[in-house]
Amino acid sequence: MDDFDSGGRSRDKAGAGAGDDGGAPPLPQTVQIGNSPTYKLERKLGKGGFGQVYVGRRISAPRLSDRNPGSNALEVALKFEHQTSKGCNYGAPYEWQVYNTLSGNHGVPRVHYKGKQAEFYIMVMDMLGPSLWDVWNNNSHSWVSAPFFIINLYHLYLTISIISNLVFYRMSVEMVACIGIEGISILEKMHSKGYVHGDVKPENFLLGPPGTPDEKKLFLVDLGLATKWKDAGTGHHVEYDQRPDIFRGTVRYASVHAHLGRTGTRRDDLESLAYTLIFLLRGRLPWQGYQGENKGFLVCKKKMATSPESLCGICPQPFRHFVEYVVNLKFDEEPNYAKCISLFDGIVGPNPDIRPINTDGAQKLIYQVGQKRGRLIVDENDDEQPKKKIRMGMPATQWISVYNARRPMKQRYHYNVADNRLLQHIQKGNEDGLFISSVASCSNLWALIMDAGTGFTSQVYELSHHFLHKEWIMEQWERNFYITSLAGANNGSSLVIMSRGMALWFSRNAVCTAVLQSKRFISLQMDKQKMEGGLLCYGYGNGWEPMGSCHVPQCWFQCSGSGA
Repeated sequence: MDDFDSGGRSRDKAGAGAGDDGGAPPLPQTVQIGNSPTYKLERKLGKGGFGQVYVGRRISAPRLSDRNPGSNALEVALKFEHQTSKGCNYGAPYEWQVYNTLSGNHGVPRVHYKGKQAEFYIMVMDMLGPSLWDVWNNNSHSWVSAPFFIINLYHLYLTISIISNLVFYRMSVEMVACIGIEGISILEKMHSKGYVHGDVKPENFLLGPPGTPDEKKLFLVDLGLATKWKDAGTGHHVEYDQRPDIFRGTVRYASVHAHLGRTGTRRDDLESLAYTLIFLLRGRLPWQGYQGENKGFLVCKKKMATSPESLCGICPQPFRHFVEYVVNLKFDEEPNYAKCISLFDGIVGPNPDIRPINTDGAQKLIYQVGQKRGRLIVDENDDEQPKKKIRMGMPATQWISVYNARRPMKQRYHYNVADNRLLQHIQKGNEDGLFISSVASCSNLWALIMDAGTGFTSQVYELSHHFLHKEWIMEQWERNFYITSLAGANNGSSLVIMSRGMALWFSRNAVCTAVLQSKRFISLQMDKQKMEGGLLCYGYGNGWEPMGSCHVPQCWFQCSGSGA
């Protein structure tokens, strides 16, 4: 169980900060960047995917009038990133570029100085308070009640307690609603600058410093995964792309689109915010608890199978309406931020000054858009579903592109291979632990790609003068060999490779579509009852033959196309 973990580290954020990791150089004990004051390194605040953050205390105390957040503050946050980390592949950290645009934007901490000292890139930033994760975790034994009737099954205990007129929340409904309101406002401002955050979660929302006028303000930090949704040159929306082998974000809170490797856009930040709100309110998300190599796939599958009603459960209806709205946004659709904010109006206090979270930014947004245009009138007693429903859970069939990236340890290629020399090359490769992963033909000569990263345990092949020798293929199916590569020559002959051990290559759990990329993605919806592997395809003439790896009989479908 992972009830009290923080959801795991973000992926695609390798190369975390140095300093207290084994073998890494020590952090400097004093920091002075450009014309900044000199700061002494104190306690550690946290560690992100790219770096780590410490308290920096100014050695020469500022004047009393300067003890406010800013460049002359007594305490600042120092973010260190080692020069060899992934984020510094091309010099200064990528995150610096994002802060150059967003620093001081509503809900984004200010960066006062940045530069390099010894082997570290360092940012001097505003000192902030606890994260929403810290606040939630501290509330783990301080449940907040609200009128309702439930049967409470608590963790693994078998005791069933019937509690009349009570439902328990980790945070008050009003506080989570205020977080939603202000979170939407912060994301709207960030999106208006052309960026999406890419890793919205409780750990990345921080409150202002305790005991200061900003202690109820909300800030969004850690911009290392931020990307542009709008082309800076043209002002147009970025084009759709899909890389199933790349995941960016945190598994627990990532959007379904992020799991599928789709280009991140504004809708993804809002979907992650929706999951964050439900987690803060309910204390758990339905897809927590998965472990192992296929965790990401299982979480994605569970998210797609979970309807908004099931996800939100006994939460007030505005949370369900928010989830329904954000999961149905299109790739390039501009969200109606003011409309989303107005969903929560009925469950927050009328006086903004006494709300648990400062919502000034959201109020300004509502006024800018206009209350009439921005509001969605929702009857709290109305259970009717909105008419637009796409993500409905399991009854609505969803297809998941599954791709396991495995870099070969060794690879070898042969080209211009005549028929009578195939056996020699294949036997030599097998002796070296290599199996054929791909074949092609040109001018009746063969090309072979052999590598050690296929996961195959054995392999057979046939060079036939008849295209796709059916009897031989069916014999190999009986021996549990499956087609993994094939090619056809101009003279009508074919080379068919069949392998064992495919479970090591393709995800055995895959409810999968195969994706071909020419100018557009073409998806093949394969029989999910038979489908067990991934997609195989070969070129023949001017078309593509994609082959779905499945139990006997193996099946294939003809697709028209003009090359990749």
